[in-house]
Amino acid sequence: MGAGEFGQAVRRWRDRVAPEDAGLPTGGRRRAAGLRREELALLAGISVDYVTRLEQGRASNPSAQVVEALARALRLSATERAHLFGLAGLAPPGPETVPEHITPSVQRLLDRLTGAAVAVYDAGWTLLMANPPYAALMGDPSGWRGNERNAVWRLFHGLRSRARFSPESLPEFESALVADLRTAAGRYPADQRLRRLVAELRAGSDRFAELWDTGAVGRHEAARKTIDHPQVGPVALDCDILTVSGSDLHIMIYTAEPGTEDAERLALLTVLGTQALTAHSS
Repeated sequence: MGAGEFGQAVRRWRDRVAPEDAGLPTGGRRRAAGLRREELALLAGISVDYVTRLEQGRASNPSAQVVEALARALRLSATERAHLFGLAGLAPPGPETVPEHITPSVQRLLDRLTGAAVAVYDAGWTLLMANPPYAALMGDPSGWRGNERNAVWRLFHGLRSRARFSPESLPEFESALVADLRTAAGRYPADQRLRRLVAELRAGSDRFAELWDTGAVGRHEAARKTIDHPQVGPVALDCDILTVSGSDLHIMIYTAEPGTEDAERLALLTVLGTQALTAHSS
């Protein structure tokens, strides 16, 4: 099967996804009911030019990461996802590797969390998707590439974060995240990407190596965080982690106590996120 068939499949599935189903604004005149190329590129985290070349059959041999990102953005079923991998000449990742597929049922759940800042990470804490309120709250992650998309890597490499930790809470957060990552490494010992991540973290961070060598395992489930936002100021939020059984996806949800100033600021960020998405996709 050639690049043309892969591109035709992407175009066909793009046409059937309504923008509102993907959490995108629907304003303005549209020639088709489905996603624009710009919108698919935004959702998948790849360039518009690359989407165009794929659809026109001018780009071949997309990576497994690109195919997975397109499958998520296009909301493909497990069968459709496997077919897309086959069209790319690839085998879908097997059960021995960290799952990256967001199933349609999980996607429907995410669609209903419009008033919260939500991100989805895989079992190894690599970011798979973030909704507009999350991007407005924590910073737009669409430009992150490679290990930059991994929460553990960002933490132990000191990349700037809007989350503020106290001297007491930071060690607890670090320990919880490393223990969770070790749990994933034990569950998916054949995942080469995860093994490389751990090796790079151990080599690049003494603090990570210290925590890793304790052998602790566990789950990172919840935290209370203060986010220092450059436009609305500090926002105190509850951060809960829901784990999807069978795929080990981590759904991170930021919420605020109703009736508080923090809730008002989070609501404002939701509006800002939608406005930014409208400007990006228009």
